Amino acid sequence: MVQEQLITRGIHDGRVLEAFRKVKRELFVPENMVGSAYDDSPLPIGEGQTISQPYMVALMTEALGLKGGEKVLEIGTGSGYQTAILCELARDVYSVERLPTLAERARKILEECGYRVHLKVGDGSLGWPEFAPYEAIVVTAGGPKIPESLLRQLKDGGRLVMPVGDRFIQELLVVTRSGQRLEKQSLGGCKFVPLKGKEGWDSTGEEEYQ
Repeated sequence: MVQEQLITRGIHDGRVLEAFRKVKRELFVPENMVGSAYDDSPLPIGEGQTISQPYMVALMTEALGLKGGEKVLEIGTGSGYQTAILCELARDVYSVERLPTLAERARKILEECGYRVHLKVGDGSLGWPEFAPYEAIVVTAGGPKIPESLLRQLKDGGRLVMPVGDRFIQELLVVTRSGQRLEKQSLGGCKFVPLKGKEGWDSTGEEEYQ
């Protein structure tokens, strides 16, 4: 997987590649999906959610530019796979999951793998302000815009990676804070499950906030 799906597509950060070699993806997919765990595609994990394809997880992770001493906020714990990758690369990982069943399943797997993660059930679009600021924020769901709450929780010099667009296709953005300035870079098109919450999409598919 590392050679065929990541390196050949331009993922070159040695620490990221080593994390992918170490974390066993099959532990984070449903039992009936174990045979497809390393496929080059997203897989369903229940509750209408997915585990992203390996390349997309690697692309988003590499874009954070982690060196090892960072405090990272992850929005959308999901299966816990991205969380485990982050634990290999950063000092502290805080993760917010909207769905209790997914959160508890991910917590159990992460603990069994020996990862220490700060995990809570809540509205990810609001972040986790109690422990802000964060050197890096990654959002594993697509929203109509980047939530202001998350931008406020991003440390000066920090990076935020998030899919932004409509509910069907998004653009993967990297936002770097430099004082009061926000520098944006696009990593191309993508498709993620919707970010639901006060500063995301509501249940009707409309923006929750203006």
